[in-house]
Amino acid sequence: MITSLHIHNTSGGFHDIFSTFIEVFKEALTISFFVIIMMLIIEYITVQSKGRWSKSLQRSPMLQILLGALLGVIPGCLGAFTAVSLYVHKIFSFAALVTVMISTSGDEAFIMFSMMPKEALFLNVIILTIAILTGWIIHISIGDKTFMKLPVNHLTYHTEHPHCNCFVPKEIIPQLKSISFTRALLISAGLVFLVLLLNGELISDTWDWVRVTFLIVTLIGLFIVSTTPDHFLTDHLWNHVIKKHLLKIFLWIFGTFIVIDIVLNQMDLNEWLQANQYVILIIALLIGIIPQSGPNIIFISLFIHGSIPFSILLANSIVQDGHGALPLLAESRKSFLAMKAINVAVGALAGILGMLFGF
Repeated sequence: MITSLHIHNTSGGFHDIFSTFIEVFKEALTISFFVIIMMLIIEYITVQSKGRWSKSLQRSPMLQILLGALLGVIPGCLGAFTAVSLYVHKIFSFAALVTVMISTSGDEAFIMFSMMPKEALFLNVIILTIAILTGWIIHISIGDKTFMKLPVNHLTYHTEHPHCNCFVPKEIIPQLKSISFTRALLISAGLVFLVLLLNGELISDTWDWVRVTFLIVTLIGLFIVSTTPDHFLTDHLWNHVIKKHLLKIFLWIFGTFIVIDIVLNQMDLNEWLQANQYVILIIALLIGIIPQSGPNIIFISLFIHGSIPFSILLANSIVQDGHGALPLLAESRKSFLAMKAINVAVGALAGILGMLFGF
């Protein structure tokens, strides 16, 4: 996808601006659809494998840190939500919590893997290494200490449906015969996307590995929305994933692309951005503090357009955690502030060193 995204020339009048609008709309819709399908897949896996944590986790700080790093690199907020739940249950230490929040990039990870998969993989390998190293240093410094003063209510993800099953073969045919509006809508949307993908209207007209990946992900998404029980489809996929995320993701992607495409051309900010890299680094760190997915997309777009170096994207990715830390902010503001302070320090160090070494 990185090769298909480019700065559109908006200097040719209304027709060019309209063409830019349509092209950006199509790209934003394609990426948003991919993001949502990936969220559905992760939701499916999460619910199926829920509740299998071992008590030995509490006795192994290094295992907590390693698991925390792996939970963090899972695209989206589910890994971070799970980690916060373990932290407030006193199963995860503060060191493991910081590890998770450094290694996670929230919903932006879906976008990076759809737009620039090679760079996203490289970025995640670096962040994973930094997260594990930082977590271990914190553990050596403060041990198993947490900033949680009192026991709190459990935040375990989807505990309200402990017996939820995502795949019941005997129910598949009856569900399709008496298909609900929600299931029909999702299957129809998936089929339309599949046809456009096969016709070369989306991504590209050549069968490269990116297009093949989109095809595989789309087929998996169609399988999920066609076979899951009505409860899982409605409560988990529709209410939890699509209604809460789809519009927000699309608007942020579309709005950011429009701003970047138009502003970078009409105002010629590339020169200013190149001359003020340390200012952009500070802005990237500050925006990363916000516990919300969306604003950080601008740094992905700026990197793809060649307006900022990799080091600034790395710094922003280290600090930001999407909205994965929102439950932590609700339960322990002291933990949230301490975690963010450490992440900002680590992100700033990584960004400065990266810029000094020219990447």
